[in-house]
Amino acid sequence: MIEHSTLSLENTNKSYTMSKKRIFICLFIALMACSTLFGQTGYTPSPCNLEARERFEESRFGIFIHWGLYSMFAQGEWYLNNKINKDEYAKAASAFYPTLFDAEEWVRAIKRSGAKYVTFTTRHHDGFSMYHTETSDYNIVDATPFGRDVLAELADACREEGLKLHLYYSILDWIRPDYPVGRTGLHTGRVPAPDYDSYFDFMKTQMHELLTGYGDIDAVWLDGYWDHDSDSIPFDWRMEEFYDYIHELQPCCLIGNNHHIAPLEGEDFQMFERDLPGENTAGLSGQEISRLPLEMCQTMNGMWGYKIADLNYKSTADLIKLLVRAASKGSNLLLNIGPQANGELPAQAIERLNGIGEWMDVYGETIYGSKAGLVEQQSWGVSTTKGDKLFLHVLEDVERITVTLPRKPIRVVDYITGQPIPCRQLNGGVVQMEIHRPAGTVDYVVEVEFAATTE
Repeated sequence: MIEHSTLSLENTNKSYTMSKKRIFICLFIALMACSTLFGQTGYTPSPCNLEARERFEESRFGIFIHWGLYSMFAQGEWYLNNKINKDEYAKAASAFYPTLFDAEEWVRAIKRSGAKYVTFTTRHHDGFSMYHTETSDYNIVDATPFGRDVLAELADACREEGLKLHLYYSILDWIRPDYPVGRTGLHTGRVPAPDYDSYFDFMKTQMHELLTGYGDIDAVWLDGYWDHDSDSIPFDWRMEEFYDYIHELQPCCLIGNNHHIAPLEGEDFQMFERDLPGENTAGLSGQEISRLPLEMCQTMNGMWGYKIADLNYKSTADLIKLLVRAASKGSNLLLNIGPQANGELPAQAIERLNGIGEWMDVYGETIYGSKAGLVEQQSWGVSTTKGDKLFLHVLEDVERITVTLPRKPIRVVDYITGQPIPCRQLNGGVVQMEIHRPAGTVDYVVEVEFAATTE
């Protein structure tokens, strides 16, 4: 129990913090208004959008769900692109009956992992909608014997467990004739009749359904912009218009677009596919890092959608290290799971969710609400920052580390035991620390505390 005096002080501190937040938001809006007066027009985030950005950054960990008609073939989410006829592919809908789907069980498993939000694929490139849409019968309610709106059930489960819901939405389509064909989906058997005005209206209608029928949505995760990156004449996606429409429907909703370029006007967070910001080892995310909130997405195994032969799951230890490295760069980790056609999350995925959750139960303080580390990535590991504390995440099995600290600390201790870490002052702010890493430790954390700074 909390003492009444402590509770009173805590409430006072919270009120002061909230007042600072309100002042910041008001100042931001005032500055944006001034820029408009001086001829600089552009997107002005709403106050609740700015709060959503802050909440998004504090969460640091989310789970991606790639689940759709493609799961029936167990060959990954791009199966239709492999010269498969769209009409033959569509026949799988008549057998799509995920008897083991349980939204509450999914969400409980995700919550145990320590993740704070779920990003669900409402429609992928194959054009099949995983919610009840009025735009066509090609959706999980009308086209399958299952007949249930899985998105509605997932939204309810997320609200019940306190997880935020984000919606993935493909802006490209491999089956609609009015979609102007890009560089993918060239052999699906459709007869192209490109009409972007028609297709754009279709997307707006679906977005209206998604943002008015499923409660508060914290973010929209767009994908497919890259489908026209090889056009000889740049394709006008009319994204700013689309973004305005989304923000009109839900002003607080964040927008991100997996386009692999610098953020466009109207976007609220920046994403990096299969890469930590600034690394681009997969060759997909070479764009410059913006000042927007950041998120990197990665698969547990090799595919986004379920593939029966893909059992090459990353170890729990490697996934924890990825989460830590993402946080050290001021980025969230969106970790993907591809559910099976029967509605189950793969056993390997559940095992890793549980392992990450056990680690987060102990070390979550060093991740949630953290900022990029004051100490850049080193051969031994990385760092995260939170208030007046610096957390050194020693990810390699070493006996000592050398660190250049920004100022003199008042405390350097083992994060778990609280025991002082033996340190030796070298030149300037360079400190050598002795590391006594217990066997089997994934991430040995050194907690460095500095004196509080006056503002």
